[in-house]
Amino acid sequence: MHAFSHVCRFLAAIGFCLTATLAQAAGLRPVDIPADANGPAIRGAIWYPCAEPAGEIRLDIFTWKDCPLFGDRLPLIVVSHGRGGSFVGHHDTGEMLANAGYIVAAISHPGDNSYDRSRSDDLSVYVERPQDIKRLIDFMLGGSPFSAAIDRERIGFFGFSRGGYTGLVLTGANPDWANATAFCQHSANNACVQIIQKKYPAEPLTHDPRIKAAVIADPLAVVFTADSLAAVKLPVQLWASERGGDGVLPHDVAAVDANLPARHEYRVVSNSGHFAFVPPCPPAMAQAALEICTDAPGFDRAAFHREFNAAVIAFFQQHLR
Repeated sequence: MHAFSHVCRFLAAIGFCLTATLAQAAGLRPVDIPADANGPAIRGAIWYPCAEPAGEIRLDIFTWKDCPLFGDRLPLIVVSHGRGGSFVGHHDTGEMLANAGYIVAAISHPGDNSYDRSRSDDLSVYVERPQDIKRLIDFMLGGSPFSAAIDRERIGFFGFSRGGYTGLVLTGANPDWANATAFCQHSANNACVQIIQKKYPAEPLTHDPRIKAAVIADPLAVVFTADSLAAVKLPVQLWASERGGDGVLPHDVAAVDANLPARHEYRVVSNSGHFAFVPPCPPAMAQAALEICTDAPGFDRAAFHREFNAAVIAFFQQHLR
């Protein structure tokens, strides 16, 4: 997601990323997870339902929306962005889920985000991403100001692209790195070089049984086989773009559908490209990031996101009851 990283830097400079299209009904606070033995410091955001209209607080380059939390024993949704993205990459879905009564926590993965791409092209990030989300859940249930209001038995996951890979691993999948060898013959990406040289990560991957349901949107799935996915038994809502993009191939996502052992939802979005799952671009962004913002003729991304967010909410309402 090279284009997306440039766009987020641009938008952050004008304070857009956290202020555009956010309704008063959802609160928005920063989350900062300190470094520990399991990894570096992590920055992110929490969307949550408000008991009263939110007031704006200027912090750093962003505007946050602060209000008292409404409700208790609320479900928690954790969010993982795609390659080179950030915690604001799915702000519309976070806002809509908060409006529906969920606490939503999203992070920027260290070394693989719009400000720091130092390890985006290294296989180590594929091990560390699931660990990042485990640390996020640990924080939300422990040190966060909302910990007492979270129902620990109702935790869901949302992930796009490389974030979709992250979710599949968290829910039990184990990558078969060698399965990507043929794909990597056509790429100079450092992760592909490591795969071709069989320099696979030796560290164990993080699975988190606290996650009870997962929405996986257009995942990077070339490293998964039927055996890889055999342990994924929880409810999954799997989305695929018809055209793919950014290394995500439609037939790889279709293979995830075919190989998931448990009954699940599978939705292919007609006439869509990979970045259809990123919110509609404002005019200031559209020209700066053609790859991210341009859709096939006739595809209405705004209309799709209304349908997409409604389906995501309905899925979590069904499976996190």
